[in-house]
Amino acid sequence: MRKADIRKIVVQIEEIHQEQGRSVSGKTKVTVVGIIRNPFAGAYQNDLEPLYDLGADISGILARRGVAALGVKPDDVTSYGKAAIVGTDGEIEHTAAILHPRFGGPVRAAVEKGDDIIPGTKKVGGPGSTAVIPLTNKNNIWEFDDMDSTEISVADAPRSDEILVAVALGIGGRPLARTKPD
Repeated sequence: MRKADIRKIVVQIEEIHQEQGRSVSGKTKVTVVGIIRNPFAGAYQNDLEPLYDLGADISGILARRGVAALGVKPDDVTSYGKAAIVGTDGEIEHTAAILHPRFGGPVRAAVEKGDDIIPGTKKVGGPGSTAVIPLTNKNNIWEFDDMDSTEISVADAPRSDEILVAVALGIGGRPLARTKPD
């Protein structure tokens, strides 16, 4: 299968400056979305392995774009997450094939390491559907300060024959984090 057929890329940066009237610094999240053509839209396909490679291709593009948007060294990224929304001519299994088998390697390469799983969500939806993306620490999923989320929607995506694929990266965890493990 050829590389990802990308219709558009959307980059959303969230810089947090204040929380509860207190100054906050060093708390930034970026979400990078790629809207790609779903090669299996509208037809059942038993072998989804071509989507594994598509996931690896798009994840690397999005993760590198995210690190660049943050303007930091790759290892400065502390948390990550992923999501996919398949258009209505696709099936939820298409998102699993994109996000799971080969997606993580290129993301970990872009952020220099990543010992822990990349949390994610998936669903079927139409244009304007919201992806809610969990974030956890890239090297220790139990690092409470980095347990967070972000969300994004794209007004014209995913179309019925598309998949919205997202990578979220964070620096510094939640603002005013003070929840500790029991």
